[in-house]
Amino acid sequence: MATGYLEILKARHALRLLTGTLVGRLPNATAAIALVLFVRAEGGTYGLAGALAAVYGVANAVGQPVLGRLVDLYGQPRIQLPAAVLAALAMTLFAFSGTSPLPLAYAAVAAAGLFAPPLEGGLRALWPSVLRREEQVHTAYAMDAIAQEVMYTVGPLLVTLCVALWDERAALLVLNLVGVLGALCVVLSPPSRAWRPAPREAHWLGALRSPGLLALLAAFLFVGIALGSITVASVSYADGHGGDAVYGWLMAGVGLGALAGGTVYGARAWGGAPERRLRVLVALLAVCYLPLVLVPGAVAMVLLSVVAGVFLAPCIACAFILVDRHAPSGTVTEAFSWLVTTFTVGASAGTGLAGPVVQAGGTVWGFAVPGAAGAVSLLVLLATGRVLAAPARGGIVAASSENDPNRAAEPRFSSGDRA
Repeated sequence: MATGYLEILKARHALRLLTGTLVGRLPNATAAIALVLFVRAEGGTYGLAGALAAVYGVANAVGQPVLGRLVDLYGQPRIQLPAAVLAALAMTLFAFSGTSPLPLAYAAVAAAGLFAPPLEGGLRALWPSVLRREEQVHTAYAMDAIAQEVMYTVGPLLVTLCVALWDERAALLVLNLVGVLGALCVVLSPPSRAWRPAPREAHWLGALRSPGLLALLAAFLFVGIALGSITVASVSYADGHGGDAVYGWLMAGVGLGALAGGTVYGARAWGGAPERRLRVLVALLAVCYLPLVLVPGAVAMVLLSVVAGVFLAPCIACAFILVDRHAPSGTVTEAFSWLVTTFTVGASAGTGLAGPVVQAGGTVWGFAVPGAAGAVSLLVLLATGRVLAAPARGGIVAASSENDPNRAAEPRFSSGDRA
């Protein structure tokens, strides 16, 4: 199983790009917990901490596709590094100014979220130029999804470690400095400096003019809702079954399941059309959410949370392939960034939806939301099957393309088209 992953990591520049991207994304992955701890240390309320974390999340959701489009227009180094520096400076301003005055605090946090660099989409745009075989790129997508689970597990531990060694302000400063170093590691690499965006047709919708991409984003909005709703339902369950420790185990179980599922999925080459495979994976994801409504004892519930997470990373990895197929020419980074944004918005919506459901119907109904959201995601994929099966690359590139006057080809494998 490890052979395919080792082959990728041995490829020139692959380990550097993966590590740099993960390190560069630490400020984003740890923002919510770091903000909450800092605001509480400053004497602020949980309400204020939650509001600032929400502002960061909304700003980040807006900024990812915007910066992704700029990367597609001007290349990675010109956008990624300045964005990382601006985000770090904004969070540094917040760390030293604190929560007073409030308008400055909100503005600084919003700027930090808005300028978080789209390293995630940028890495996926680079894989075809680093890995020369299509099956390797698909395995890299799976490894990317696995690495995300590891990052979102390790990230909060790093925050608490920084707080224990220094304090909450130092945690904000150190993690954002590390994030800049990660972005620097990526943009100074030869693949990032050599990468050129493909010629693109001038269009204000950018990547969103692809019907296939819109269908995929609609489906993954509901996958995000499912994941976000589990978070709230798990809090309600933990309140009656052991408190915070049980909640932590439930969330760790979902992450462990995703890690295991993604590892197995990426260890082999899959034949057949990826859009059909995605429908099967999303169906299995929805089915694995259903046993959560049984709400058994804590040990059994943790095991069910592991099962619930098994097909999450495979779904994400398969979605990466379809994003690559459906992104119009010259919009690959923006398209991947839209997937990140959609998933984030869906998770936030799921959190907001599950709260009233739990309040009205209890924990069991809260755990019914993920299964229902997974089923809706599957229905979207079924209803848009023809669109997903017919990738459109945006056709003819306008004579006055927005970028790349030399019309360099953007390396990719999945459709056979030169983008």
